[in-house]
Amino acid sequence: MDVAQSGLYPLQRCKTVHLVRHAQGIHNVEGEKDFSAYMSPELFDAHLTPLGWNQVDNLRKHVKACGLSRKIELVITSPLLRTMQTAVGVFGGESYTEGVNIPPLMVENAGHSGQPAISSLNCPPFIAVERCREHLGVHPCDKRRSISEYQQLFPAIDFSLVENDEDVLWKADVREANEEVAARGVKFINWLWTRKEKEIAIVSHSGFLFHTLQAFGGDCHSIVKEEISKHFANCELRSMVLVDRSLLGSETSSCNYPGKIPHGLDLPSDVADEKQTEKPFLN
Repeated sequence: MDVAQSGLYPLQRCKTVHLVRHAQGIHNVEGEKDFSAYMSPELFDAHLTPLGWNQVDNLRKHVKACGLSRKIELVITSPLLRTMQTAVGVFGGESYTEGVNIPPLMVENAGHSGQPAISSLNCPPFIAVERCREHLGVHPCDKRRSISEYQQLFPAIDFSLVENDEDVLWKADVREANEEVAARGVKFINWLWTRKEKEIAIVSHSGFLFHTLQAFGGDCHSIVKEEISKHFANCELRSMVLVDRSLLGSETSSCNYPGKIPHGLDLPSDVADEKQTEKPFLN
């Protein structure tokens, strides 16, 4: 088989996923200076830097200008401070206005951001999902806070899919293997087929995205494979089509039309007209 050939799939077997790596965090700055800084307890659940918030603002402008903000039906975010800040900053409503009787996506100054509150008006729903967290273990920047604390900071994010209030996945002395990250990522991708939404934004992390996407593209040209799996820059967005080739999802198409006049004959029109006018001979 020629791996450079095109693929053709039924539309109902496809989803569009918009993958985003979080904006620059304080751990990125320190880790680039000295990799051992990732071991610092001071970087616990790292928040965005001022530059990171500028990156968020620029990506927000882009998704509005290209029309993507009107298409996205759901935003999935890793339940860590930097990803949730990025997610609500890029895909959330405008600045929160006092007197509006709905909870904000983010309260003012959440995570020492110095940012105003962000509204949940006129934006898609947001849910937190643990399966798209960063590489687990050892690095304090990848350990999350309690869900109870996050709920105070991000009132309109849905945390109901997170099973434990405290972080039971992160281990101080065991770093998740790359193969384990990839396997977790594939399970996350397969889980997306349980969602009805067709256009989904996913805000996650460099390690998780890289190792997960390494598992895909083996049936593509090498250049396409490279496009799929290369490392993400801070606040980079890539849109990809997810194809269900094994009936993980079971939806029928809402766009397909069966054709054929109801109760008519599926024949050339001249033959059909002749057949419709024929009368049975009665004795």
